[in-house]
Amino acid sequence: MSDLRDLYQSLILDHGQNPRNRRTMDCNHDGQGQCRCTEGYNPLCGDKLTLYVKSDGDVLEDLSFDGHGCAIFTASSSMLTEVLKGRNVEEIREILDKYLKMLTDDEGIPDPDGLGKLAVFGGVKDFPARVKCATLPWRALEAILAEVDKQEK
Repeated sequence: MSDLRDLYQSLILDHGQNPRNRRTMDCNHDGQGQCRCTEGYNPLCGDKLTLYVKSDGDVLEDLSFDGHGCAIFTASSSMLTEVLKGRNVEEIREILDKYLKMLTDDEGIPDPDGLGKLAVFGGVKDFPARVKCATLPWRALEAILAEVDKQEK
């Protein structure tokens, strides 16, 4: 178990120190077109985020983020962009729901099945003050997807 915990800590540290897809995208801010962005802020930790999503119909072709914050926030943002890039929206919603449930559900043990390397964040649940750090980029993605749903109706 110690080896697995070390691997998890190593993965979070790697993404925290060397984030993937940390860059801005040219997006119009009126919500129209294929590129969307939203901002997020965690006042408890000072994490600030702009999440960018470029889609082609039902597929998220590109995701990136800009901002600053703690290592857990940065690693979560980095891994979100890396894991979800190129997936279809339906699959992304499923991963998003599982990830948020793993970190916020009070019912028993977090279930990392189907999350792959995102399961490393399951241990964050043991530190309630850090849950918002790990979920901030995911809540931002949730807001973008909700806006897409609203425009489609």
